[in-house]
Amino acid sequence: MTDVTGSAAAQSSTRPGAAQPRPILPRSVRIEASSHCQLRCPSCPTATGAIRPAIGSGFLKLTDLRKLLDENPTLAAIELSNYGEIFLNPHLLDILALAHERQVAVSAVNGVNLNTVRAEVLEAVVKYELRTMTCSIDGASPETYKIYRVRGDFDTVIGNIRKINAHKQRLGSEFPHLRWQFVVFGHNEHELPAARRMAADLGMEFFAKLSWDDDVSPLRDKDAVRQALGVGAATRDEFRARHGRDYMDGLCHQLWDSPQINWDGKVLGCCRNFWGDFGGNAFTDGLAASLNTETLARARAMLQGQAPPRDDIPCTTCSIYIDMQTSGRWLTRPDAPPRPSPAI
Repeated sequence: MTDVTGSAAAQSSTRPGAAQPRPILPRSVRIEASSHCQLRCPSCPTATGAIRPAIGSGFLKLTDLRKLLDENPTLAAIELSNYGEIFLNPHLLDILALAHERQVAVSAVNGVNLNTVRAEVLEAVVKYELRTMTCSIDGASPETYKIYRVRGDFDTVIGNIRKINAHKQRLGSEFPHLRWQFVVFGHNEHELPAARRMAADLGMEFFAKLSWDDDVSPLRDKDAVRQALGVGAATRDEFRARHGRDYMDGLCHQLWDSPQINWDGKVLGCCRNFWGDFGGNAFTDGLAASLNTETLARARAMLQGQAPPRDDIPCTTCSIYIDMQTSGRWLTRPDAPPRPSPAI
């Protein structure tokens, strides 16, 4: 395993006289299994091509995963989904089998579209105990679903969920836990009750999510959406105004607890970042070294309000970080040292 102490020693302080940041080596990481997607959802950065400069197009290789697990036996959990569709990775069955053999819990909580899956892989997600899988289903009917999930087929998705449930029953397994994620738009808000019922019938947890793009199919009955979602808001701007924070600011904790790694090993920090990487590569440099670079240490300090922004750090352009700067509400960490008192 890479020498953590050595990599941490190379980090520079964020302010004169500051203590060196404590190096991290989390037991959980996120690795993009596939940056490809067959759908063309209108405001998705994968479909528009916005992710390509930083993330590129490719699949996680079995050899890279095996090397990472060999070098880091304390890894306990890996999230495989992010900007692409994991089921397009031709090595996915072997990836699931390897993780199961090494007793590493894998999940797809960020989401899958479940439109294109080989029969043997549908069985494998149960056989090899994929822990949790979020299915992105923005509608309760074929007509509504296809408005945003362009090129997707509602009946295929529901059919694949039923096949997974049949494998779970046959193998006597509780895994994967299935979640139905429903991004609320104007064209599908009327189907929220029906989608909740369908999810319950399929043994799925139901989660309604605020849209990230108010210009795509704007809401028609915001009062009904506020009531249905139970977060006191119908849009992310409303959520920010009501709660004083960004709807997705919890993602920033991933830089400590479950850092995002690209399919080719580049360290991206969090699952939202597609603006640039942090300079390290988990497959070639080692996991510990790549997660404890000066750039990542600076980013963590920025998010806690302990260092000013810097142009080479992707967080600088993120709306969540910009919100923190504007509001002065910085990320708090249980293990963070107290901020120094201002000079008098």
